[in-house]
Amino acid sequence: MYPAAFDYAKPATVAEAVSLLSANPDAKILNGGHSLLPAMKLRLAQPAMLVDIGGISELKQVSVNGGATIGAAATYDDLLKHDGLKAHTALYEAMSKVGDVQVRNRGTVGGSAAHADPAADIPAALIALGAELVAVGPNGTRTIAADDFFVDILTTALEPDEVLTEIRIPASGASSAYEKFAHPASGYAVCGVAVALERDGEGTVTNARIAVTGSVYKATRCSAAEAAITGTKATAADIEAAAAVAADGLELAGDHYASAEYRGHLTKVLTKRALTRAAG
Repeated sequence: MYPAAFDYAKPATVAEAVSLLSANPDAKILNGGHSLLPAMKLRLAQPAMLVDIGGISELKQVSVNGGATIGAAATYDDLLKHDGLKAHTALYEAMSKVGDVQVRNRGTVGGSAAHADPAADIPAALIALGAELVAVGPNGTRTIAADDFFVDILTTALEPDEVLTEIRIPASGASSAYEKFAHPASGYAVCGVAVALERDGEGTVTNARIAVTGSVYKATRCSAAEAAITGTKATAADIEAAAAVAADGLELAGDHYASAEYRGHLTKVLTKRALTRAAG
């Protein structure tokens, strides 16, 4: 099916993009386009204008110095070629599991975050790593914690006239991992779990961040598992105990492919696997 008619603009700067969004309330940002364009072809989305931010060079910048700053228009392929990002293992592994080569060549971490698909890989990794997302709008720049960014299904804390410009991963001594059970047709996560553990000199877990995607309606922290593993040495028994409560308190999603009960089971299994690798 063909999309409805729309205007097209390709700004050269973030300020110009913000101005276009402010002047056109029904406009949508085009980045990689892997989610928006199929929706437009099905007429599930009918924006009056597409604001293509792919030509804004500052949104493609990547820097790594302990932490990492990732431009919102940097592609997965760009980032996977950056050896410095391998230190942020959960995000690196999540990116490597997104779609296929074609998707990774065009898709972006910023686009995945802004779209907030409940089965996307990237949101869980950003939450586990304690990322911050920077947005620019007509009222200036603001920074949003990943914990607060993902609001609901396909809904974020971004305002309609704001542009997500960069994602910041803080420097930390955390070890991390991402585990995924993919849908065989779409490649999206039926369940995905990202883990980041900080430990003291004696090997005790001082801080744990565990986030799940796919099993829930938005990327969500597994608070019960975090509490269970914190303060332990992350032994096999400790990990088993934390994984057993990983689904506790979560609003689990279910559909014709995988029931809520099954997704709860996957959450526990993948939490165990991710914790084991992060603690190894």
